[in-house]
Amino acid sequence: MNRQLIRSYILLVAVAIFLFTVPVAFTLTKQLRDDTRQSVLREANTMALLLSNGTSTSCEALTEVARTYGDVQATPTANCDPELPVPAADAALKRAVEKKESTTDWGSDFVWGRHLTVTVPAKDDAAVRIVYSTSDMTRRLWQIWGFRAALAVLVLAAAAVIGAYAARRITAPLRELNAMASKFSDGDLTARSPVTGPPETQTLARTLNQGAERLDTLVASQRIFVADASHQLRTPLTALRLSLDNIADGVDDEFVREDVEQATAEVVRMSRLVNGLLVLARAEAKVTAAEPLPLREIVDERLTVWRPAADERGVTIALRGSVVDDRPSVLASPGHLDQVLDNVLSNALEVSPDGGRITVEVESRADAVVLSVLDEGPGMPDADKSRAFDRFWRGQGLTGRSGSGLGLAVVKQLVTDDGGTVALADAPGGGLKVEISLRASPRSGG
Repeated sequence: MNRQLIRSYILLVAVAIFLFTVPVAFTLTKQLRDDTRQSVLREANTMALLLSNGTSTSCEALTEVARTYGDVQATPTANCDPELPVPAADAALKRAVEKKESTTDWGSDFVWGRHLTVTVPAKDDAAVRIVYSTSDMTRRLWQIWGFRAALAVLVLAAAAVIGAYAARRITAPLRELNAMASKFSDGDLTARSPVTGPPETQTLARTLNQGAERLDTLVASQRIFVADASHQLRTPLTALRLSLDNIADGVDDEFVREDVEQATAEVVRMSRLVNGLLVLARAEAKVTAAEPLPLREIVDERLTVWRPAADERGVTIALRGSVVDDRPSVLASPGHLDQVLDNVLSNALEVSPDGGRITVEVESRADAVVLSVLDEGPGMPDADKSRAFDRFWRGQGLTGRSGSGLGLAVVKQLVTDDGGTVALADAPGGGLKVEISLRASPRSGG
């Protein structure tokens, strides 16, 4: 917008210069042409009078004036021979001798040529011709147009400087609003825009600030609700599980014990479902600013946590890709990547066969870094891949008994909040591939 405003200022000034300067330059050029013509014509008429007078004194005067003036030609008369070159017999000379009319020839239709030729009649079929060099006129013409061209350049440069300053002053409130919007989109709900500038931008800033205040209040209320729900739901479920464990310890009847164990399993499943809901609620409620995070360190840390569980079943977790060498950084909220990897690795480990392999790949693509997790499980039909991110959806035989159907929903929510995308695809050789695309940090070179 600054460039457009500056171009507009320069264009307006250029039009003004063209409308006021160019006509003046043309007027001065015409005036210079007319003044020169009148001056040379006047000198030629004076010499013609001296030639027509016919006295020895006037003839001598004509000769002296002609020698001083330059290239002067004259037709000798019976009473006066100034010993000057005789004009060539052309149309101008014929017109001066026969019709007694003066002629002016500039030598070119474009401004003028190298010489101005003036032919005037004299007495007794004589004529005087002056060939005037236009070099001084051409130099003066360049001065007229050159001065105005230089002045126009200086004025345009000044207009550009003034326009740049004015444009920055005009767009300053918009830059403030854009800075606020950028911080807001990155999760900083405390960002506010100063109410400055013209009335229109002040009204817009107030409206945006009021909207930000309301949104911040709503998010804060949701966070409080999540914290309260976490306390209120976890406590009774924990107490219920302890009560069932006590009942199981004090009962000798196998049928009763079996019923208690089933109830305990359902309580455990309910606890996991509640934990999943709370994690998802926190992911939706908590909005934090994205910052550059080292991807390799986070991946290494989570793989270290999950390898012992994988080793119990003989599952190998391998890391490969450019992350090992390039160490890219990604833009994400602190803690989001940890939860994403935990959910994806948990699902991959749950569906992987004993002795299988889980592969974690990282690839840099332009301004994004793609993190992929591949397993050797049963895979997923294309129809189920579009539903896998729905809440509480559980594919047949794809998730274990402990699955809540919220893992991938949490993954999508966290990745989307960080400006990334997540998709499911078939892994080469069978299994499922979870492909997570994250924004690359500018300093990562990705």
